[in-house]
Amino acid sequence: MICTTIYGKLANMDTTGKTIETVDIEWHESFKKIHSKKTNTGREIGIRMGDEVLTRGLYEGDVIYDQDNLLIVVHTPPCEVIAVHVAPDHPKMAAKVCYEIGNRHAALFWGEDDRTFVTPYNEPMLVMLGKLHGVTAEKRVQSLDFDHRISSQVHNHHH
Repeated sequence: MICTTIYGKLANMDTTGKTIETVDIEWHESFKKIHSKKTNTGREIGIRMGDEVLTRGLYEGDVIYDQDNLLIVVHTPPCEVIAVHVAPDHPKMAAKVCYEIGNRHAALFWGEDDRTFVTPYNEPMLVMLGKLHGVTAEKRVQSLDFDHRISSQVHNHHH
């Protein structure tokens, strides 16, 4: 079975009488066009998306198969992240946090409020962010919400 289209969000579809299976797409895989995966029931699938996925990505809840009363839906599993909190009395440090994360070409997401940011975990980043005045950084496990991304692109990029 080959999945080639994003049909919409599961939350916006009528699922009456349909079987729903999920396929895990890790956050760092979400902008790849071709995947070979298994659904949560063990069904082998191929994913072959067009070029639009290079900028749009595959997000939590995207329906990538809708035929024969079967829906296959993208699930982005939780991963290790760094939650960065800027103290209320140091608002300008938000710019420093965003600069430092962006300078390392890391993905950046809004957190639960205007002073919280989230980036995928790596130890050097955690150490560096923890040294910034008026900033606390903690490692935790959570899903990355692409609707809250700040980075224009969320690719894994290294020099």
